[in-house]
Amino acid sequence: MSTLAPPRASDYDILSFDCYGTLVDWESAITSTLQSILLSHDAHWNDAVLLEHFAALEPVEQERGGSYRAVLRRVLERFGSRLGFVPTESQLVQFEECIARATPFSDTVDALKTLGESFQLAIISNTDDDLFALTAPNLAVSFDYVITAEQVGEYKPNLAVFEHALQGFSCSKSRILHVAQSLFHDVAPASALGIATAWIDRTKGKAGATAPSEARPQWAFQTLVELVSTIQDS
Repeated sequence: MSTLAPPRASDYDILSFDCYGTLVDWESAITSTLQSILLSHDAHWNDAVLLEHFAALEPVEQERGGSYRAVLRRVLERFGSRLGFVPTESQLVQFEECIARATPFSDTVDALKTLGESFQLAIISNTDDDLFALTAPNLAVSFDYVITAEQVGEYKPNLAVFEHALQGFSCSKSRILHVAQSLFHDVAPASALGIATAWIDRTKGKAGATAPSEARPQWAFQTLVELVSTIQDS
């Protein structure tokens, strides 16, 4: 935990969230889908290696641009190139949608419902509008703002994504707390713009599906339950 005083509810009007990896268990979706596809081609890597390669490939493909569906298709094609197989069209579609159809973490829905009683809620996500539409019903709350990479034409950690969000929010950046699992995609750019950050350490310090970063959040929590308890008690 940070040595700073805990975040106070009275200091913020908007809590913005990364979605995949923070609210939704994208790593389980990535590995289970990839393992199924690899097995059909008699290819074999363990989950840790799959996530390591995904973490390296995804930002490269995002830099090339295009929809997130296109990014994921190219990522899967590059897995195929490295492992000696060509994914079928149905497998490409399956991988395009696996993250959007992933299950929320067990603490997500209750935390969002509780926080929504006191704050406006926002999503800032590296996804397409139609993919987030697949995810949204599972989160069981209405978000006041939804900002996607498709809307901005850029992917986090590009500052343009957060700058776009700030332009649409109803308060100054000093009244926003951004909550995210990825130091690389979220904590680094949000901090660079002076937005307060709370890191949810979903991977318990292990390497996962995001690139490494030396970014340091103001606060760190193991779960959303811990965040809710802290911000309510402060």
